[in-house]
Amino acid sequence: MSELTLNNGVTIPQLGFGVFQVPPEDTQRTVEDALEAGYRHIDTAAAYRNEAGVGAALAATGIPREEIFVTTKLRNGEQGRAQEAFQNSRKALGLDFIDLYLIHWPVPSQGLFVQAWKEMERLYENKEIRAIGVSNFLSDHLDTLLESAETVPAVNQIELHPSYQQADLAAKCRSLGVAVEAYSPLGQGGDLNGNAVTAIANAHDATTAQVVLAWHLANGNIVIPKSANPDRIRENFAASSLTLSQDELAAITALESGARIGSDPAVAAFTQM
Repeated sequence: MSELTLNNGVTIPQLGFGVFQVPPEDTQRTVEDALEAGYRHIDTAAAYRNEAGVGAALAATGIPREEIFVTTKLRNGEQGRAQEAFQNSRKALGLDFIDLYLIHWPVPSQGLFVQAWKEMERLYENKEIRAIGVSNFLSDHLDTLLESAETVPAVNQIELHPSYQQADLAAKCRSLGVAVEAYSPLGQGGDLNGNAVTAIANAHDATTAQVVLAWHLANGNIVIPKSANPDRIRENFAASSLTLSQDELAAITALESGARIGSDPAVAAFTQM
């Protein structure tokens, strides 16, 4: 599995496994399946309410801690008490430290994400977190954060898939040294049915999901597909060995339609509590 080096020298497996919408009671089994398939990067969040299941899977497998990269995220309603929220997540996961901790959404109407970042910087300085970053931050949110930040975010995790690529935002992140991580990388399945993706999959005897994931990897995105199906978990992981031609990559890039699936970070204000 290829790894990317973040702006502080920490390495992260480029292909990870997400547990968004995995029910708490199914999380341990699902994560164990992912780890058995070869994943070594697990992405969760306090808002998903399944951190404990992730932690249980990590403990059950016996894989050395240093071989697994764990990401979790700060809930919107806890931006005013980030240190307490972090400790609750760490305890739920049963870990001594977290590899990557993200502000889940900027929620600009609260005006708290800079305060949250300052608290996260202290946790990072104390080596309780190996890297800190953000999620769903648009260009102006990054500008506001960087005006007072001592630490440049290591990652910005954003909605990114062939039909919604946020190319300008991704380019800005990279110019700042911020790695781009794609969630909903398959467009929640909507980007798998087009003629271009299907034709490329047939040419490689691959699944359409493998083709889209290979496109992400070739473009330098960190990517976190999610599935509760053990066969699909293994199939998605195999995307790391699929190489697409420049013409094939261009055909997938041409699928951009500007169609966002999730909430708009400019106005999203839910608490996740």
